[in-house]
Amino acid sequence: MYKSGFASIIGRPNVGKSTLLNQIIGEKITIISNKPQTTRNKIQCVYTEDDFQVVFLDTPGVHKPKNKLGEYMVKVAKESLSEVDMIVMMTDNSLKIGAGDKYILNEIKDIKTPKILVINKIDKLKDDQLDIIIDNYKKYNIFEEIIPISAINNFGIDKLLKVIKNLLPEGPQYFPEDMITDQPERFIISEIIREKALLHLSQEVPHGIAVDIERIRKREDKDIVDINATIICERNSHKGIIIGKNGRMLKKIGKDARHDIEKLLGSKIFLELWVKVNKNWREKENIVKFFGYK
Repeated sequence: MYKSGFASIIGRPNVGKSTLLNQIIGEKITIISNKPQTTRNKIQCVYTEDDFQVVFLDTPGVHKPKNKLGEYMVKVAKESLSEVDMIVMMTDNSLKIGAGDKYILNEIKDIKTPKILVINKIDKLKDDQLDIIIDNYKKYNIFEEIIPISAINNFGIDKLLKVIKNLLPEGPQYFPEDMITDQPERFIISEIIREKALLHLSQEVPHGIAVDIERIRKREDKDIVDINATIICERNSHKGIIIGKNGRMLKKIGKDARHDIEKLLGSKIFLELWVKVNKNWREKENIVKFFGYK
């Protein structure tokens, strides 16, 4: 009997959803940053074994939106709950259930779909602290299983996959066994560049940027791919920060992005980056849609 289905991973920002998915898939598909609200789109990642396939939906973290982009992100996260065969709620090592987690619990408690709770970052806990967290969530009585993991250390993930497999319905193989995401290379490349900007830039800049891939072209005579991309920001002052003194920051972002993109494409790349200002683009619905958040 072959089992298959769709699992939505939902949680507040920065609990480690993307880190978990990258560990499961074994490739860098979703971007990782210690800044909240890193994931903007619903990204499908596919995990396949001989007797089952699960399609994970990595959703943006549920948070209180401050602009059109934020509204889109929360809408995507909530809508994914009605489309799946199971819900994987992810939280972290916080000893108390905070407002963000309570909001999610309230959103999912009446949904009939099977639910799993994943407690991440247990490597940061001491002694009996894990038991305290588990007891806090058991009181809600809505989860089939509660699974402690450390996504960054790849601990507990095998057990999580076994539980997911057991809860999956009988079904077909939706995607080819060698397919690991539904996202095109262009999207993944733009996300890699955005991740490097998130990692290097100061707190006020990163959430105001988007990346537009203008051209991807393989050279006919050499194993080199030319990529032209533009980082869009909201203010002239941000443009200066992204470029940096003598262009150093932009070069740093480009160098780090090049490394990951070459691993993705399996060939050398020549990456050319520009920076443009589109004032308050996150407030403009048409611009938000142009960058693929629709």
